[in-house]
Amino acid sequence: MTDVRPIDVLLVEDDQGDILLTKEAFDHNKVRNRLNVVNDGEQALAYLRREGEYRDATRPDLILLDLNLPRKSGSEVLREVKDDPALRTIPVVILTTSEAEEDILHSYRLYANAYVSKPVDFEQFIRVVRQIDNFFVTVVKLPTSGQRL
Repeated sequence: MTDVRPIDVLLVEDDQGDILLTKEAFDHNKVRNRLNVVNDGEQALAYLRREGEYRDATRPDLILLDLNLPRKSGSEVLREVKDDPALRTIPVVILTTSEAEEDILHSYRLYANAYVSKPVDFEQFIRVVRQIDNFFVTVVKLPTSGQRL
C-alpha cells in the first residue's frame, strides 16, 4: 500500500455550528488533512486566488462548499471555480442541507464533483466526513499540490 499524503481541504461554510461539527468529525476520524475555513463566497474566491489576506494560502486539494452563503452563493463560487483554468481541477464537493432536486441538478450542471446532504445527526455526519475522506484521500488520484493542468 502506498503512503497516503494529507491533503489541504478548504471548507466554505458560514454556520459556526457546522464548522465546529466538521472540525470535530475530522478530529474524531483522526483525519490528518489540513482544514482551512472561510465563511462566505467572496472570502472563498479570495482564498483560492490568493488575494489580500490570503496571499500566502495553500492551494486546496479539495473544496467542501455550502450552497447557502452570504455575499456570494455557493453556486456562484462553484461557477467561478469551474470557469477558471487555474482552479477548475480542484474537486468540489457540495456539502449542504439542501436536498432539493433543482439544487442537485444545478450543482452538477456547474460541474460539482459530488453533492452531499449534511446529516443532522452527529454520528451520521462523522460517517459522511469519513466517506468523503476515504474517497478523496485513498481512492481518488489528485494532482500533486500546486500542479496545474
